[in-house]
Amino acid sequence: PSDYLLGRKTFEIWASYWPEHADIWPGINDGTKYVMSKTIKKSNWKNTIFIESLEDIKKLKNSEGFDIQVWGSSTLIQLLLKNDLVDELRLKIYPLTLGTGKKLFSDGTIAAAFTLTENLATPSGVIIANYRRAGEVKTGTVGA
Repeated sequence: PSDYLLGRKTFEIWASYWPEHADIWPGINDGTKYVMSKTIKKSNWKNTIFIESLEDIKKLKNSEGFDIQVWGSSTLIQLLLKNDLVDELRLKIYPLTLGTGKKLFSDGTIAAAFTLTENLATPSGVIIANYRRAGEVKTGTVGA
């Protein structure tokens, strides 16, 4: 079980689909959805809580409960990275390029060390890599 921290745009996409399709993702409707938004304040989707600030996110991070996952929500991820609020990254890297797109690690991201905990390459070439925070940043060579 997990709870979810979502930006407004991702939440709007999810809220228009998942309440009626929980058979595809069991538990999605039961997890708490924390939504970072300054424009929407309520939803009919059960277990939805709206938050407005970085301080609200810090309180969530320091509270007891399920792991909190962020899906999509690129602007929110930038805020979390910039403020050292990421404990784990679960990345899916696809073998294609699509032009300019959004950058995961843009200006303002702090230096942070991560350790690879799991990885998988699918038959189609998608690389799934999970990383956990690993203390101080150490520099060196690629093979070190």
